Amino acid sequence: MNITLSADAETVARTRAYAREHGTSVNQLVRDFLASLTGQDDRNRAATEFSRNAVAHGGKSPAGFRFDREESHRRRQ
Repeated sequence: MNITLSADAETVARTRAYAREHGTSVNQLVRDFLASLTGQDDRNRAATEFSRNAVAHGGKSPAGFRFDREESHRRRQ
């Protein structure tokens, strides 16, 4: 679906510069914004964060970490 938006020239120029600096497009920024408004990107954001953390930490816990089942249950409540 196509949407036509109107904005002043300065806003459009700044938005294009922002998109270019972040390796994306104005179109993608608007799609992401609309998805965030409607909550559609929550699962995608969680999956992306999980993947980023998994790669960054290599599936290993910090030195000295010890799993405590009771503590994990207390944090959920």
